[in-house]
Amino acid sequence: MKEKVAHFTEKQYIKEQLRPSKLFFMHNLSTNFRLFLDITKSVFRSQINTDNNFKFYPRKPKFSDCEILALTLAAESIGIDSESYLFGKLRSDYSADFPQLIHRCNFNRRKKSLGSYLQQLNQYLSSQLNEGENIFIVDSVPVPVCRIVREKSSKICKEKFETAPDKGYSAVNKAWYYGYKLHLVTSVKGVFHSMDLSRASVHDIRYLDDIKCSGLNNCTLVGDKGYLSKTHQIDLFSTAKIELKTPMRSNQNNKEPVEPVFKRVRKRIETLFAQLCDQFMLKRNYAKSVAGLSVRILNKITAITCLQFINKQNNRPLNHLKYALAF
Repeated sequence: MKEKVAHFTEKQYIKEQLRPSKLFFMHNLSTNFRLFLDITKSVFRSQINTDNNFKFYPRKPKFSDCEILALTLAAESIGIDSESYLFGKLRSDYSADFPQLIHRCNFNRRKKSLGSYLQQLNQYLSSQLNEGENIFIVDSVPVPVCRIVREKSSKICKEKFETAPDKGYSAVNKAWYYGYKLHLVTSVKGVFHSMDLSRASVHDIRYLDDIKCSGLNNCTLVGDKGYLSKTHQIDLFSTAKIELKTPMRSNQNNKEPVEPVFKRVRKRIETLFAQLCDQFMLKRNYAKSVAGLSVRILNKITAITCLQFINKQNNRPLNHLKYALAF
């Protein structure tokens, strides 16, 4: 009896290779977890104990502090920003890889408490990537917490009046929104340097006062027309030797054209914002408190910095984030 020989067309062959049992390396949560765990342990090797914790616990936890950070970053890097979905995925598909998995509520509480170490990790990696940079970009992006029609009834992030969200206007979308505003400073490469979260009604120019204390000095800072201020321009240069470059308004006297190089530089941060909103779902909010929202945003930004660091180690384009784990 002759054996049947399977003949695949090109499309059938590709479909066979992409079956769920042959997932790409970049979507393997367990493998990515180990990769981010190695990065975390190497950065904090002088701050962690033998159990990979930042402090002593009377009862040794099932998950170490480094593992909490690594799992958070690994999930964010492949587009899982819901903890309910993440833990459901771990129990159904990765139960053998995570036999000592802790409860989701415990994971959430410890993740918030480790926010300062998440920031340290981001600052350390970004300083490595931004070494020698002297041109930076400043801009802001809206972070809505709910729809504008729910402004009065929403109780999200309202634990304190000083940090409660409010209504602001997005010039890009030409619409009002309810929530916060994320201020970012990045290098020309697209690597984050510093950030801050303010209420939506706060003007962009107010963030320039915080930049003086961010460690930025002896550099050029490029912004849009929202940062146009002669007073702040002089203040930045006199205190931190930061030269602020912004386009002038059409009705200003002695208007000078913007150098083409600065127009190209501005596109870098716009692309980065698009990646934050699309791939990392910045505007999708599950947090109920300001602390939770801040850690969620910091986690997304740190995940991007880690992917850029992985790309640099593998001699790949720095901002090809979707392919950073496909090696």
